[in-house]
Amino acid sequence: MRDQATLEQLVVLSNLESLNAVLVRQGMPQPERLIRLNQIAITQMHSLMTSAAMKRLK
Repeated sequence: MRDQATLEQLVVLSNLESLNAVLVRQGMPQPERLIRLNQIAITQMHSLMTSAAMKRLK
């Protein structure tokens, strides 16, 4: 799956993995983590897809 991912998706995935580890250590229940991580993923993808700097990298 990662082989087919875009640069933006890989960046967001890496961030989500780190954030998930932090939320687990904080004791956040899995259903809450899923909702929060989904919100973060949407926000990050939107930011990266509209970023002029990211467009220049491609």
